[in-house]
Amino acid sequence: MRRAGVFLTVAMAAVAGPLAVGRAAAAGLEAPAWAITPEDAACHTDIELTARSGAIAPIALISDGDRVALRFAKEGVPSQAFLPIRVDGKPFANLVQRTGEEGVAVMNLSDETLAALRHGKTLQVAWLSDEAVSASLSGAGQGLTDLKTCGAQVATQHRAREAELDAQHARAQADARAKAVADEQLATARAQTAAAEAERQRIAAETQKANAQAEELAAKAVQERAMAEQAQQRTYADQVYQQRAAAQQQYYYYNGQQIPPPPSSPPAWTYPQYYPR
Repeated sequence: MRRAGVFLTVAMAAVAGPLAVGRAAAAGLEAPAWAITPEDAACHTDIELTARSGAIAPIALISDGDRVALRFAKEGVPSQAFLPIRVDGKPFANLVQRTGEEGVAVMNLSDETLAALRHGKTLQVAWLSDEAVSASLSGAGQGLTDLKTCGAQVATQHRAREAELDAQHARAQADARAKAVADEQLATARAQTAAAEAERQRIAAETQKANAQAEELAAKAVQERAMAEQAQQRTYADQVYQQRAAAQQQYYYYNGQQIPPPPSSPPAWTYPQYYPR
């Protein structure tokens, strides 16, 4: 909530700046110099350098609170150079480096150069255009202080946003890693469960097959035992039959003569019958 309030204040200031300038111009008052404008991670103030011919070469002083640099646009600017600017005619050389934007470079101003700008009256640059250009440094002391203060505040907010984005990114990566680990563990558990189920089914199938084979062998053994008993019974019956046949054959034939078989039971006793006379 506090961060949102800061952004809202900066946005209102950015909108209110041009409106205030317009009202001042309409009232016949001179617009304030060193107007500070916030950027993404720094603040800048625009300065117009003019030549004797009236040509204008725009530059900007930018600050992130820690340093102040002079930003300018020039075709064919080298990747690095060590160039001077003049404050009240005295040269102050600083390192110039080309940015990623085509034709745009920055000069990082040393503490000595900043001190000269704060107390100087005129800024002169000889190499920025075809002719030397210059601008007044009136109000530079307060302007540079305000520029660094704005830059520090905006840079702090930018770092806070970057830290929050980094934290969100780190949390997202941690969540993604945790999800990947959880998915891997879940997949491993599912694979183990599937393997265990397959093994259980294999053992159950082998057990069922073994039981079926055992039942088949038991049924076959019962059948073979029944057949053996039947064979034994037939053998016994055959032996009894053969013995009886042999006995009958010996009994019916004796010395070549056939003898009638004895009665199966003794004859019934019959009483003599008397008839009346």
